[in-house]
Amino acid sequence: MPVKEVLTNGRVPVKIWTDEVDDKSRAQLSNIASLPFIHHHVAAMPDVHLGIGATIGSVIATHKAIIPAAVGVDLGCGMVAARLSLTANALDEKALQKVFNQICRDVPVGRNQHRDERVLVEAAKPFDPGLKSLTDRHPELLKAFGKFSKWTNQMGTLGGGNHFIEVCLDETNQVWVMLHSGSRGIGNAMASYFIALARKDMERWMIQLPDRDLAYFPEGSEHFADYVEAVHWAQDYAMQNRTSMLELVLAALQRHLPPFTVTTEAVNCHHNYVAQEHHYGENVWVTRKGAIRARAGDVGIVPGSMGARSFIVRGLGNPESFCSSAHGAGRKMSRTAAEKQFTVADMVAQTQGVICRKDKDVIDEIPGAYKDIDQVMANQADLTEILHTLKQVVCVKG
Repeated sequence: MPVKEVLTNGRVPVKIWTDEVDDKSRAQLSNIASLPFIHHHVAAMPDVHLGIGATIGSVIATHKAIIPAAVGVDLGCGMVAARLSLTANALDEKALQKVFNQICRDVPVGRNQHRDERVLVEAAKPFDPGLKSLTDRHPELLKAFGKFSKWTNQMGTLGGGNHFIEVCLDETNQVWVMLHSGSRGIGNAMASYFIALARKDMERWMIQLPDRDLAYFPEGSEHFADYVEAVHWAQDYAMQNRTSMLELVLAALQRHLPPFTVTTEAVNCHHNYVAQEHHYGENVWVTRKGAIRARAGDVGIVPGSMGARSFIVRGLGNPESFCSSAHGAGRKMSRTAAEKQFTVADMVAQTQGVICRKDKDVIDEIPGAYKDIDQVMANQADLTEILHTLKQVVCVKG
């Protein structure tokens, strides 16, 4: 379906791929569109919802400037998925429960990290020189890391919130492994540090903004190049983090399921990041805050909530979206609102057939707190085509 709504009260238009958008999100989108360096228009994906400074589910192209808070604090957050040679015939409930328990033992979740004797040294090692280069120039970063100083221990760990590991079945009952994670605590510390620097720059230069979380670094300014370097470091770390976790999850499955092979190359894509691209005749910085790249032929992942379907998609290269797509279902209510509205019984009902936690501490992630993923996909029929439809049978939450 084409664009459903266009906002025109900013310096450039905002094109929105859904009619399910609240007034606060509209105001955030208009604030972004009012900035002097926004290129051509702002694109809001069908999973768009309120964020910090910039809406989640927005795609922002900028001339010679980057907004750190729009890129976000989970730098490089994204998805990875791989199809296996196994079919549903190999998955009885007893085996799946063993798989769930094994993943929980092998992959630290939430704030946990690998014990020293289990650190993934070889996976973390290539990131050490780049980190040393950054901290030599920004020794304050070491303070920002704080409890995240053991960043090597976080390689191959899930994190919390809406991060997850799933075993799924596709439309032909083929088994997939899929997971969602980012750059963990160290990426958060880097992002928070540079967001604070951007705010100080705005104050020093007396630049008035519609929202202090839209503070930005212009190209050539004191911190721009270092921020870009930090972002790229964290994005690469996030990509490797997902790869390392996928290996741990596959090893867990091998302990309890029949022998198998990975039959497709893993799809590994960011949905919180910034990159240089060419759009509407200009080389620009593109920030995807909760959106995936969907150039013609790009393969990506659009997950639903923990009780809903997910999709492997191929991009159609729609220029109006800056060749982008939704990154998931998108929240329709806050975590606090979900905890007030839903009960453990609701969680049990909405995750029927899925081996997962069903206690009060994960009610904020209940499927009912998210938009209808099928409607999201219908709204972006001009952005992606569906290659595979996945339904989880195991879900490990962060």
